[in-house]
Amino acid sequence: MSILRPREPCSSPQPSAAPQIAGLILAGGQSSRMGTDKALVSWQGTPLLQRVCEAACRCCAMVFILTPWPERYQEILPSQCQPLLEILPGQGPLLALQQGLQKISAPWVLLLACDLPHLQPALLGQWISQLSQLSPQTLAYVPYHAGRWQPFCGFYRQQSHESLSVYIDQGGRSFQGWLSQSSIEGFFPDADSAPMLFNCNTPQDLQIQED
Repeated sequence: MSILRPREPCSSPQPSAAPQIAGLILAGGQSSRMGTDKALVSWQGTPLLQRVCEAACRCCAMVFILTPWPERYQEILPSQCQPLLEILPGQGPLLALQQGLQKISAPWVLLLACDLPHLQPALLGQWISQLSQLSPQTLAYVPYHAGRWQPFCGFYRQQSHESLSVYIDQGGRSFQGWLSQSSIEGFFPDADSAPMLFNCNTPQDLQIQED
């Protein structure tokens, strides 16, 4: 499959043309580097997962949280967020995306990690408005930053499930590997949107961001 190299975001988004999109938030990691469940870690007085959910709800028609522990987060989830039980926990985020695509019927899925404290719904909306300009063959629209694809704040077409499943069935588990061999389009976040890609993995990360 061809790879469409990263490009600058369109300067004239067309919000009215934006396709239907569902949010899929991953909350199934072990948080080993944080030392505690980072989905529940407070940032500026709000649990990280709740912050991500609230941002996603402002720009997605539906929002799902994929987790092995839905009861753990029940009290902090906005009412419009629907938990999905992760059937194969601990197998990595690529399999989590595969499971989410199996359960979500929206044409596009916005995949988000649960530990992104700087999400801005208005900027996400600008990215969403660009999806309608993509080729029908484009399976994903993913930020490219710091020399890597940034898959946990990226957009995946429902049709990408087939390519993803083939890659996984062949033993693939790397997001970078799958994206690099798939028909995707990338874009370079600008100075305003690049901070949204920061995720909190350690207590030190959390302290730096709050300072």
